[in-house]
Amino acid sequence: MKIPILDLRPETDELWAKLTAGIGETLRSGQFILGPKVATFEKEVAAYLGTKHAIGVNSGTDALVIGLRAVGIGPGDEVITSAFTFFATAEAISLVGATPVFVDIDPQTFNLDPKQVAQAVTPRTKGLIPVHLYGQAADMEPLMDLAKKHHLKVIEDTAQAFGGDFQGKKLGTIGHVGCFSFYPTKILGGYGDGGLIITNDDEVAEVARSLRAHGAKKNYYNEMIGYNSRLDALQAVILSVKLPYIEEWISGRRQAARNYNDLLKDTPEIVLPYEASYGKHVYNQYTIRVLNGKRDRLCHQLQAAGIGTMIYYPVPLHKLPVYAGTTPSLKVAEQYAGEVLSLPIWPQMEKDTQQIVAEKIKEFLSAECSV
Repeated sequence: MKIPILDLRPETDELWAKLTAGIGETLRSGQFILGPKVATFEKEVAAYLGTKHAIGVNSGTDALVIGLRAVGIGPGDEVITSAFTFFATAEAISLVGATPVFVDIDPQTFNLDPKQVAQAVTPRTKGLIPVHLYGQAADMEPLMDLAKKHHLKVIEDTAQAFGGDFQGKKLGTIGHVGCFSFYPTKILGGYGDGGLIITNDDEVAEVARSLRAHGAKKNYYNEMIGYNSRLDALQAVILSVKLPYIEEWISGRRQAARNYNDLLKDTPEIVLPYEASYGKHVYNQYTIRVLNGKRDRLCHQLQAAGIGTMIYYPVPLHKLPVYAGTTPSLKVAEQYAGEVLSLPIWPQMEKDTQQIVAEKIKEFLSAECSV
C-alpha cells in the first residue's frame, strides 16, 4: 500500500464538477490575467480573513518581496526572522536589499522565540517576519509589543497557516501585512503557483497593487520598478471553488492530528507536535521529532514501506552556503533540523491509514531498541 505525504485526489474528486465548470467558463471568457475572476476571489478571501485589502500575486515568495517593499523596507535595513523555515522567507528579505537577521526558535512551537527577537533588535532593524510554521501561530502578542516599542513593520509569513488564528484573529491580519502561498500543497492550494498579500492599510495596498503590475497604477504609466506578479484567472477560479470548504478541511486536518496523537502517544523516542493554547493549529504538516539520531533511519524505513515523509527543514537557514557565517550557533534550530519528520496528512485521511503509519513507526523504533 502506497501512502503519499499528501493526497489531493479526495478534494479534487469531490469538487470536480465545480472545478471543471469554473475552468471552462474562464477559458471561454478569454481573460486569463487578473480581471473579474481574480477580483471576485480577492473579495471573497478578504471577507473570509477579515481584512480590508487582498491582492493576488504570482507566488508566496512574491507576496513576501512585494509585502516588504510595500511597507518601505529596503537596502540598509535589517529584518529579524526565524532560521527554521523555508528559504523564501529569508530570500525575500535579501531580494529587497535588506539583511535577514536569524534568531532561534521556541522549543515547543518551532516558531520565533520572542525573547531572542528582543535581543536581536538594533538601530538598523526595520522589520520582523514571524513564520507560522506547519500551521501553528507564532506567539504574536509579545512580537507585536516589540514591534510597537521599536517601530518595526511586521510581515506575517502565513504560507503554511491559511485559516489558522491567534486569540481568535485570523493569521495574516495581525501584523502590517500578511503573506500567503497557494502552492498546491498548502491548506488552500491552487493547481499551480499563486500568492496573496493582505493588509488593512490603504497606502500599503496601493503600493502592492502597483508593484505586482510593473510598478504601474495605470497601464504604461510606470512609477516605480516593480514585478510581473499577477495572479492568473484560472488559479483564482480554482481557489474560489475551494474556499468555502476550508473550515471543513481544517477540521479534517485537526481530527487527523488528534488521531496521530492517540496512535503515537507514549511512543519512545518520539515527541508529538505541541499545540499552543493561544491559537488554532491548522496542521499544514503533522511534524514529529525523532530523538537519539534515529530520524534519518526512520525516514528511510517508512519510505521503503511505501509511506511518504518529508523533512521540513534539514538545514537551518543560517547554515546554508548563501548565509553561512552570518549568525552564531542557534542551538534549537540546529538540533531540530536533525530530528523533525513530517508524516502523511490530509483532511480526508482515514484513521485506518494512519494506523498503518503509526504501526510502521513503532515497528521500526521497537526493532532499534532491541538491537
